[in-house]
Amino acid sequence: MDYTKLADISSFALVSAVEVGKHLYWTIGSYKLHGQVFIVSWLVIAVLMAIAFIGTRKLDKAPKKWQNFMEFILEFLQDIAKNQIGEHEYRSWVPYIATIFLFILGSNWAGALIPWKLIHLSEGELAAPTNDINTTVALSLLTSIAYFYAGITKNGLGYFMRYIEPTPVLLPINILEDFTKPLSLSFRLFGNILADELVVSVFTLLVPILVPLPVMILGLFASSIQALIFSTLSAAYIGEAMEGHGDH
Repeated sequence: MDYTKLADISSFALVSAVEVGKHLYWTIGSYKLHGQVFIVSWLVIAVLMAIAFIGTRKLDKAPKKWQNFMEFILEFLQDIAKNQIGEHEYRSWVPYIATIFLFILGSNWAGALIPWKLIHLSEGELAAPTNDINTTVALSLLTSIAYFYAGITKNGLGYFMRYIEPTPVLLPINILEDFTKPLSLSFRLFGNILADELVVSVFTLLVPILVPLPVMILGLFASSIQALIFSTLSAAYIGEAMEGHGDH
């Protein structure tokens, strides 16, 4: 008996047990929605709102416990916006950058910490909303709309002069850049989160005890970094769009 081939077949069977692409569909008219994405997204939003309520329901001049934690998070997110957008323009964009960061972080951690596989659905399975390409593309398109809005609001129609700077020859490349920005944002986040969940799933199937724990811890760190990268790049794109004509 060829034990090597038998081992390969067994390993393949374990990996094939990790399913990708099945969804719980909700039908609304002619549209099909990924139900499991909405379920976990609503849970993440509910948890974030609960934390925000607990941390701000009783504000003191000398912050303690939850209030101190909330102020630390706010200062951290303000620094992201200030460093990328600028001292004079960043304040109005803090809510957007903070929302993007907290939602992505909460979604990523929900996928890394909660054993969703224990909850059985009629079809598909619960997971981090950010391991669905539709979620990451939607977030990226929001950033695209945000930086177009920021640029046009600040510079008017002169914003579009950036497409022919420093020479009109670069017009196609500059237009293409605006298409690649949301693509790179969405696929970077989607690919990293999906890969992390697949690795944890495979390790859990192969060695169910102890071994997956270091991978999960590494996944939490990677998830945090992905949220930071997405929000920082979003702020950087907004700051770049708000630069005046001739400021480059």
